[in-house]
Amino acid sequence: MTVLAHRTDTVTRDALAVLQPGFEGTTAPAWLLRRVGEGLTAVGLFGRNIASPEQLAALTAQLRTERDDVLVAIDEEGGDVTRLEVRGGSSFPGNLALGAVDDTGLTRDVARELGRRLAECGVNLNWAPSADVNSNPDNPVIGVRSFGADTHLAARHTAAYVEGLQAAGVAACTKHFPGHGDTNVDSHHALPRIDADLDTLQARELVPFKAAIAAGTKAVMSAHILVPALDPTRPATLSPQILTGLLRKELGYEGLIVTDGMEMNAIAGTYGIERGSVLAIAAGADAICVGGGLADEATVLRLRDALVAAVREGALPEERLADAAARVRALAAWTRRARPDAQPEGSRASGIGLTAARRAVLVTGSAKPLSAPYVATLAPVANIAVGDETPWGVAAELAELLPGTGAGVYPEGASAGDVLDAAGDRTVVVVVRDAHRHPWMTEAVDALVAARPDTVVVEMGLPRAEPRGALHIATHGASRVCGRAAAEVIAGA
Repeated sequence: MTVLAHRTDTVTRDALAVLQPGFEGTTAPAWLLRRVGEGLTAVGLFGRNIASPEQLAALTAQLRTERDDVLVAIDEEGGDVTRLEVRGGSSFPGNLALGAVDDTGLTRDVARELGRRLAECGVNLNWAPSADVNSNPDNPVIGVRSFGADTHLAARHTAAYVEGLQAAGVAACTKHFPGHGDTNVDSHHALPRIDADLDTLQARELVPFKAAIAAGTKAVMSAHILVPALDPTRPATLSPQILTGLLRKELGYEGLIVTDGMEMNAIAGTYGIERGSVLAIAAGADAICVGGGLADEATVLRLRDALVAAVREGALPEERLADAAARVRALAAWTRRARPDAQPEGSRASGIGLTAARRAVLVTGSAKPLSAPYVATLAPVANIAVGDETPWGVAAELAELLPGTGAGVYPEGASAGDVLDAAGDRTVVVVVRDAHRHPWMTEAVDALVAARPDTVVVEMGLPRAEPRGALHIATHGASRVCGRAAAEVIAGA
């Protein structure tokens, strides 16, 4: 009985160790601290957990009173996807802007400065960068989160980002393996399928991940996508062929494998989170990310108990669970040892985000100087990965530079007439995001430009359409600094 009890306790601790749960609130609840004390080795943070850098530092310190090597993870890509600055917009441009500049030194410095800010707040694992090649411009979930559609550009900037982030002592988690860029479905809602053949996958999707591995990425996140050329039956997160056969054996990756959020419908709606978590660990994943939607103690206990039961029933080898837990603890130990590299002399860290955003702006045409324009933001439904709580656009930034600027937000169904009625005789600045994916947006912009040739057009998503308007500005992202860079161009036109 003593041996069995010890074995059960070990399995239970290992089951807790492989979970990366979220929680509600800006302080750690008692149940979370208790589970960390029992063996939970990682915690995931989301925008709801962050009010300020000072509050975040206090929260992470609170977690470390229970375990000094706890992994505190966050989905902080910079650009459109920010948790650290969820209420005001990111101080950094995202991947597409960095890819548009195509200066790997700049990408490395941006990632390093972002990592420095995370480390100051006690965050030591970042679920970034996205290494996806945006080969499908209609992809609803990647877009500006990718460095671009060019495989080798994406690869060199992925490697630079990993190096910069980890130089700050923060572990990088390169995602979404084996590549989410060629999908036309958001895995938050359903299971995407990529029908590329093996040669295409090797030459396109896998190249940036190979670069990340060569750069020493400490973690890789799996994608909830079906890739029949690699496994015709199971999505990558649950596939032994993809996680163990391809990532571990063929690519030689030895670090931590983290799943994407298990409550996303691609898994939860087809396998359920308990069965999905067991299958993921059995397939070769080491850590289960959950908490974006399910963020309570009951979820943690459900997943812990499902893993323990699977070991007892023989559905999950105890050795596989132990190996996964050991990899989690090894990364936790690395974060304790990691020391940020010394800041180089003459570093570009000060204001580097705005500097990068300015360099990424692409301007076509010219316009007369503006005094008090009217900014019309044509707003699509928010991508769930980005969230709808983060402000975007140019209106607030332009109002600082041009007092008297008016503004309005127009959802799907709005027309050019609605904008012109509100604008009156003021010059219109129309702001769009991925207009090529939203026909109503394209129609409205075309009508505005036809009615008012002096219209200024700002594209803050993927710039696919031909430049239109007297002045066309492509920012390659919708972060706060991208908005600022565009506003500076408009104000100085």
